[in-house]
Amino acid sequence: MSEDDDLSFARKINHNGDFVPPDGLCWLSVLSCLVLSCSYVGSLYVWRSDLPRDHPSVIKRRFTSVLVVSALSPVFVWAWKELTGVRPGPSLLALMGIRLEGILTAATLPLLLTMVLFLGPLIQLAVDCPWGLLDGIRVVIDPSFWALCLSDMRWLRNQVVAPLTEELVFRASMLPMLVPCAGPTTAIFTCPLFFGVAHFHHVIELLRFRQGTVSTIFLSAFSYTAVFGAYTAFIFIRTGHLLGPVLCHSFCNYMGFPALSTALEHPQRLTLLSFYLLGVLLFLLLLFPMTDPVFYSSPTPVCSLATIPGSICS
Repeated sequence: MSEDDDLSFARKINHNGDFVPPDGLCWLSVLSCLVLSCSYVGSLYVWRSDLPRDHPSVIKRRFTSVLVVSALSPVFVWAWKELTGVRPGPSLLALMGIRLEGILTAATLPLLLTMVLFLGPLIQLAVDCPWGLLDGIRVVIDPSFWALCLSDMRWLRNQVVAPLTEELVFRASMLPMLVPCAGPTTAIFTCPLFFGVAHFHHVIELLRFRQGTVSTIFLSAFSYTAVFGAYTAFIFIRTGHLLGPVLCHSFCNYMGFPALSTALEHPQRLTLLSFYLLGVLLFLLLLFPMTDPVFYSSPTPVCSLATIPGSICS
């Protein structure tokens, strides 16, 4: 490699003292994200098995694989920083959303915002639930209930391991690499592309075991993950925290895709549809105010990497 090549990724500063992205930054960022994404998905298939993905032994093995890749994901970001010469002020962990400043609001406001979006489905659950409010509270505070949940491999995967590892890899690790290259707004919509790659194996497995029609499987696997991936990327950039996206991810996994068709056939469909519409309107109204960086120790660390921060970061 020539001396000019060695300097191609050196840190560059203009006369105003602002960071100027080095040559080849975008290629290296995209390549790093692609390698990280393929590593995550590939780790799921290290263990050969003819059993379905919901079998406990398959889940346990995949836990091991994704936890190893997730633990190594900070190394990808560190290596990317060393190769590009990007030297942000915040620490590596802070860039990845692992910090204490603003953690209480990061644990509550994004989750409440997501619950507002799911107002219709939540009201539908409440209407159809055979339990009363007091019965539900008793179940939630019962230690045996949580012991049962923790012993269920599918619950652990959907509510704990998948949200934590996927947000760590596909948001906390990739966005710091994409923001300097593409800017915060473009990074929000680019990140879900890698997230969709990670869910393509779900399509293969569902088709393999004939768990739904082809159109339904592709629609749920890509449209929902694309929209959801953009939303949690938005939450990460606005709050600068990993915790918020993880909790929102866990909540959305529990709720699933809104059963709008069921609501249309419900005896109280007008009431339910009103709450569906109200939830969407309130969500759009509160989206920016409830994710205002000022609540999360502004400015957020990942926005310090942007050459032109834009309105998303403020």
